[in-house]
Amino acid sequence: MTISLPTVADQAHSDAVSATSTRRLLDPAAPPAPPLRLLFWETTTGCNLACIHCRRLEVSRQLSKLDLTTEQARQFIRTLPETGRPILVFSGGEPLMRPDLFELAEFATGLGLPIALATNGTIMNDELAARVRDVGFRRVSISFDGPDASTHDQFRGEGAFASSVAGFKALRNAGLSMQINTTVAKHNVRKLDETYKLALGLGADALHIFMLVPVGCGMELDPNVMLSGEEYEAALNWIYDRSLEGKIHLKATCAPHYFRVMRQRARQDGRPMPQFAHPHRNMAHPAQAGPSTPHHPHGAHPGANADMTAMTKGCLAGQAVCFISHTGEVFPCGYLPVSSGNVLRTPFPQIWRQSTIFADLRDDSKLQGKCGICEYSKVCMGCRARAYGFSHNYLAEEPNCTYTPLRMRRS
Repeated sequence: MTISLPTVADQAHSDAVSATSTRRLLDPAAPPAPPLRLLFWETTTGCNLACIHCRRLEVSRQLSKLDLTTEQARQFIRTLPETGRPILVFSGGEPLMRPDLFELAEFATGLGLPIALATNGTIMNDELAARVRDVGFRRVSISFDGPDASTHDQFRGEGAFASSVAGFKALRNAGLSMQINTTVAKHNVRKLDETYKLALGLGADALHIFMLVPVGCGMELDPNVMLSGEEYEAALNWIYDRSLEGKIHLKATCAPHYFRVMRQRARQDGRPMPQFAHPHRNMAHPAQAGPSTPHHPHGAHPGANADMTAMTKGCLAGQAVCFISHTGEVFPCGYLPVSSGNVLRTPFPQIWRQSTIFADLRDDSKLQGKCGICEYSKVCMGCRARAYGFSHNYLAEEPNCTYTPLRMRRS
């Protein structure tokens, strides 16, 4: 049995949000937009792996002819300072397959933009790691979907684990700040402790736990692969408990109800919430590096003070986070396949400021179902991509939340 969910090419909205498709995508009278904090750019769909939970249904081992050209990429990157000072994450596919990656990275840092790299690490070596460091990447993330080859390779292919470990070590030895991303499903949720130990053993600065969102290849997974609501809740409590140890920056991603769990647990434990907003802020931790970056040729680079660990609220899609596809389509995040326009036709800052979809996502009063009446809606909002994946309605209630709002309990 497979789950039939929308792809990026499927732009149909549910009846509940059908008004969005009949309105203009851009509204000049839209409320003022917040500053953009993180922009993920899918540099290419080309990748040397074919992970079974990738957000893409079709993965190519070659660069796509539809990828933005160097000049097209430069044009949209040039406009980013108008939206704030976002961290530009070069993602993919595998971004290292783009021959102009370092040229574009240097162009971005020349504009004063902090940059990060999301790679699978399998084609990394010492020479390439030095180039990644020297061009000014603020952080590099590599995905490990388990603490060992048998678990990781089940998602990413035989031999991927060993290659990623080698790539991680090359980057770490080059002096880069390193992040491990882990997508959690039934096959590895019971190995979270071991994955945590792997991250510590490799010297990672951050461990980001991704809760699987059923889009792309992930929507074709057997439903038994995805966590139940109860397992999801247990995993979030595990993240909270490990975060108290202060050994590494831990972040739950695509898991907005973690901000509810944090508040519930902090209240239960008698702890003040502010200490969780920026873990390690008062600790000498590599993830909180100051303006000087070890080994960088100039001792620092644009964006060296960028906060790569900020945790402010739950779902940030279209609010502080945005995703640009390899063809220039603009989405609220990489897992929510509703386009607000294309940077080849409309300047990105205009899309960011005037998107009617983004305006919806920035207004928690529009949330529906139990999310709409939940007392935690302003700090959580539920995963809008997961809501869309299950209902074709990005304002629907979060399907993986077990919490019952007070208003429902009192009625």
